[in-house]
Amino acid sequence: MVMTQPETADEPQEVAEHAPHRKLVIFAWSGELDRIWPTLILSTTGAAMGMETTVFFTFWGLFPLVRDDVRITGENWMQKLLSTMDRPGLEHLKLGKMNFAGAGPAMMKHLAKEHKVASPSELMALAKDLGVKLVPCQMTMDLLGLSREDLIDGLEDPAGATTALVEAQDAITLFI
Repeated sequence: MVMTQPETADEPQEVAEHAPHRKLVIFAWSGELDRIWPTLILSTTGAAMGMETTVFFTFWGLFPLVRDDVRITGENWMQKLLSTMDRPGLEHLKLGKMNFAGAGPAMMKHLAKEHKVASPSELMALAKDLGVKLVPCQMTMDLLGLSREDLIDGLEDPAGATTALVEAQDAITLFI
């Protein structure tokens, strides 16, 4: 049987000092609230621990980076239709399970506020403040007809899969 010591207030500092990996890369492929929220929690935690942290947003994971005041995106009817079926923006995220026509996200946000859990918007701002590299996927931007002007401020330049994989070498890598 393995015995563990109780957690202490110094534990995050100790973990950061002894962690074999100093880099964290997260591939955010889903734009659902229950995936973006943990992506932002983990990325800000990694950065706060002193890890060089990058989040690469691709496919549906790119939609939360669209400015909330942008309603319809795209250049052709198919791209525009995609953005109407799944409204982009951090304030319009649905749950992957139990969405219930918007009641699910409202309940989650209420519970988070009640338990003092930072909102996705607050976590996004914190990620920027902590120096988390937030990288939109160029191929996905092209595929969905998104322009740089459609996206929020504070992002890195769009990049491709090769750049993301180079960044992920020798890093703890998560796919959320």
